[in-house]
Amino acid sequence: MKNSHINVILYCRVSTDDQALGFSLTNQENTLKAYCQNNNYNIIEIYLEDESAKDFNRPEWIKLEKYVKANKKQVDKVLFVKWDRFSRHATLAHTKVDLFYLTYGVELNACEQPLDLSIPENLLMLSNYLAMSEIERRRISLRTL
Repeated sequence: MKNSHINVILYCRVSTDDQALGFSLTNQENTLKAYCQNNNYNIIEIYLEDESAKDFNRPEWIKLEKYVKANKKQVDKVLFVKWDRFSRHATLAHTKVDLFYLTYGVELNACEQPLDLSIPENLLMLSNYLAMSEIERRRISLRTL
């Protein structure tokens, strides 16, 4: 019975551009559900978002965070497919990762780019994932001016 006590929240996010590139909410949700089934994780909530990840002022993210804050003892992880589904702003993302882990005791992680953030060196990899996401957001912004 591996990981039978792990309660997770799934977070799927697209922007209009992402949707067009095949990163649909349905594809993300199916990927996350399969990951949870393979790891015997218990899914307790699913949040589907159609907003830019330039900040955390997103309706579904705000609901997710309120849920975690109110139910932190019942939530072990928040999972998304990749780190760019979580955020495209490195500084804000690092702050959220710390807030969830240090304040709520809840891990944020990506099933296709998993990181054990209890290992200090993995913060370097997290920084790379988050910086690449932010650079892509800034590139998109330059192309659409």
